[in-house]
Amino acid sequence: MNGNASTDADDIIGIGAPLPRLAAVQVGEARHVTVTWRDGSTKIVDLAPVFLSHRHFIPLRDNGDLFETVRVNEDGMALEWDDGIELSAEWIERLPTAGMTNAEFRQIMGQLALSLDGMAAQLEISRRQVAAFRGSKPIPAHIALAALYLLEHLSNLPDIADGMHASRHHHRAKVA
Repeated sequence: MNGNASTDADDIIGIGAPLPRLAAVQVGEARHVTVTWRDGSTKIVDLAPVFLSHRHFIPLRDNGDLFETVRVNEDGMALEWDDGIELSAEWIERLPTAGMTNAEFRQIMGQLALSLDGMAAQLEISRRQVAAFRGSKPIPAHIALAALYLLEHLSNLPDIADGMHASRHHHRAKVA
């Protein structure tokens, strides 16, 4: 190679997958943001774990006014805040989608046919907490994961009420 390489104006050079690009960001509650990607898809992410994991983000941990200055940078490659802090689009893309909505929690309870007391017993929390999560209280990640686990593992079991009905019917048949 002699160092005299050239490319035509219409040559395309590509290496790997294209970098993710952000189009918009909207501030949510409790350090959540909704990001819209340039392809039109959206994702809600919880930035609190990121802020707690890296010293670079200390100013954003407790300063709500600063957090609300978030915007997409000029090239769509990062979120940026007024004090110069940035979080790359690649990193945001790797973050898990933020927790469970209250409607999803109610839906899981319905699919499992669990009462407030039944869900409380399964999650080992109070009935009052279950009622709050059915309402509008934000659902912590550990409760969301536990609820999804219950859905995955308990939805295959026969309904307890069906088992009790069958048992009662079997007992009556023996007696008669």
